[in-house]
Amino acid sequence: MPESHRQERCRKMEKQELRCGYTTGTCAAVAAKAAAVMLFTGRELQHMNLMMPKGRSADLPLFHVDIKRSEASCAVKKDAGDDPDVTHQAMVFASVQYTDGKKERQAQGIYQLKGQEGKGPLYLKAGEGIGWVTKPGLSCPPGMPAINPVPRDMIFGGVEEARREAGFQGSLTITIWMPEGKSLAEKTFNSRLGIQGGLSILGTTGIVKPMSEDALIATIQLELHIKAVAGMKQVILVPGNYGEAFIRETLGLSLKDGVTCSNFIREALKTAGKEGFRRILFAGHIGKLIKVAGGVPNTHSQYGDRRMEILWDCTAPFSVEKEGIKHKILTANTMEEAAGILKDHGILEPVMGEVMNRIQKHMTLWSEGAEVEVVTFSAMYGILGMSRGAMELIRLFSRPGAEGIEQEV
Repeated sequence: MPESHRQERCRKMEKQELRCGYTTGTCAAVAAKAAAVMLFTGRELQHMNLMMPKGRSADLPLFHVDIKRSEASCAVKKDAGDDPDVTHQAMVFASVQYTDGKKERQAQGIYQLKGQEGKGPLYLKAGEGIGWVTKPGLSCPPGMPAINPVPRDMIFGGVEEARREAGFQGSLTITIWMPEGKSLAEKTFNSRLGIQGGLSILGTTGIVKPMSEDALIATIQLELHIKAVAGMKQVILVPGNYGEAFIRETLGLSLKDGVTCSNFIREALKTAGKEGFRRILFAGHIGKLIKVAGGVPNTHSQYGDRRMEILWDCTAPFSVEKEGIKHKILTANTMEEAAGILKDHGILEPVMGEVMNRIQKHMTLWSEGAEVEVVTFSAMYGILGMSRGAMELIRLFSRPGAEGIEQEV
């Protein structure tokens, strides 16, 4: 994100002026309704209005309109507002065509809305760039396109409204696709969630609210839920990119066994405990985890930066006769610098031992009783601390095909 855009976004956030956008579900439903209307009327439209959940309406412009005798299609450009959504400005296409339903009834992976009052069914299928669900635990069953329930209702509802107004009784097939979907999906969590080949058509209200903490926490909770449904009893948690690189390059583990929890340490551990994970390996940079040693549940800087104060509290018992060390620690700019100070004074190892004890204590409490093992590191000094049972858990995850699933003994 360019610095000027980031600064502007920060100013808007401070003023609480972030602009909302529309979900992919809304875009797909608007495009589908418009395609249906144009199929019935033969007239090209410039925009289409659709009623969303909770009584709000969306009136969106149309692109790439194409009307044929038995099929019509168009696209809606996704507007995510001020949310940093990877699908912002992507085209969501929909086509509607007449059908007798024979091919659809024989095919796999097609959603169906049974017709009422003598009307034929409506069929909904996915085209290019829409992902397919491969794991249980999501809103869509395995083997079906990742078009979530609320967007499905919106799509079917919009097309049914057009069909009713046109007085048409027969069946229709709706196809949703996103040409950029496959490439954009690589920038999302879809593959981790078990959605392959493209994006999901999402939304519960039809509106995209700029990314909030609730949305990020919900993503973490969903990832953990999916792994729990798959039978995993052990899981790896890492805060972000540093942790991901560390478990891959230093510990030789794979994030297929893990979940990235960002700054939401307590929320992730709490969810893991509720989902039934018995053992958790938490690997993170000391810059974040030192805050956990002080009982800080969310490590984002907006909640304060007490890193050096917490480190000094852990250092004090080992700093007898270490002249000037308190001032050095409290005025250090980074944890790398602070670790160097401890190393120079010959107390890095015992201090990190105390840090690890405190981190493990808080994490175990937040997980409500799961066995939590912790590894912390720095870029300059490598592994700084490791709880007593961490190596055993690392070996468990390193077994071929282990995937965190406990074996019956």
